[in-house]
Amino acid sequence: MQHAVGSPLPPHQPGHGPATGWSPAAHHPSAPPQGAAPHGGPPPPPGFTGGHAPQPPGQAPHAQAPQAPGQAPHAPHAPSQAPHAPGRPPVPHPPGPVPPAPEATGHVRLPPGGPVAMPSPPQDTAQADPGATTLAVLLIGPAGAGKTSVAKYWAEHRHVPTAHISLDDVREWVRSGFADPQSGWNDHSEAQYRLARRTCGFAARNFLANGISCILDDAVFPDRPVVGLGGWKRHVGPGLLPVVLLPGLEIVLERNARRSGNRRLTDEEVARIHGRMAGWYGSGLPIIDNSQLDVPGTARLLDDVLTRAIASPPQW
Repeated sequence: MQHAVGSPLPPHQPGHGPATGWSPAAHHPSAPPQGAAPHGGPPPPPGFTGGHAPQPPGQAPHAQAPQAPGQAPHAPHAPSQAPHAPGRPPVPHPPGPVPPAPEATGHVRLPPGGPVAMPSPPQDTAQADPGATTLAVLLIGPAGAGKTSVAKYWAEHRHVPTAHISLDDVREWVRSGFADPQSGWNDHSEAQYRLARRTCGFAARNFLANGISCILDDAVFPDRPVVGLGGWKRHVGPGLLPVVLLPGLEIVLERNARRSGNRRLTDEEVARIHGRMAGWYGSGLPIIDNSQLDVPGTARLLDDVLTRAIASPPQW
């Protein structure tokens, strides 16, 4: 005789089961035999239709209030928690809603960035440490002088928070419609240059107002003071400390040859820019010739130059 898959097996009848005492419950624990109590308890007596099960011998029965004739028996009270099988841990209830944790930080008010003032010179110049002073530095030099490398290294190795702001990086924020000066200096390239310089100046003032030093790098020409130093002074403030980085022409040509993209210029353009930068000699600004210096050595010399500039600010 065959039975449908998944249906409970028929109860064992005398003379129809194997002699080994096999019971369907041993192979189907989830489907107890008909007439057996759940969880292995004794079967209910014949004629039992529901209500309270009979108490085991030796245990007092539960007291029940007498029922009035014709009144339906009271339904048993539902327990507050579902019973669990003996020897099994109770099923934990899911936790209630957890209130949101407060934010780690609130609204931080940032002071507005005003014009950067000249840092106060230390009383003892020999003990001055420019690495622990909040400064605004403008590193000037031709293409290939190493401005970006020195500025980045100097900013990363200071004792106080310092930001590096590169004018070329800000200019290249313009993607569609970028006016590359290498393709010719015109009104569009001039406007984007001025916009980038003003953006760098705003960023430097905001950083300085919040206790973060800045070093900016730009190829400022000495024969255009209104556009160059004058513009930086207006946008940053009189406390900006300019320093010129000017290695020899052979070094500049060699470093420019290792550049790529629109940062690389022709040798003729590099030579022309280097010749114009020579006008900084005699200007009163500090000049560093890093022809024989690596980046860390140039950064250390920059600290020495800034120590003297703080004690005796240059006139520009």
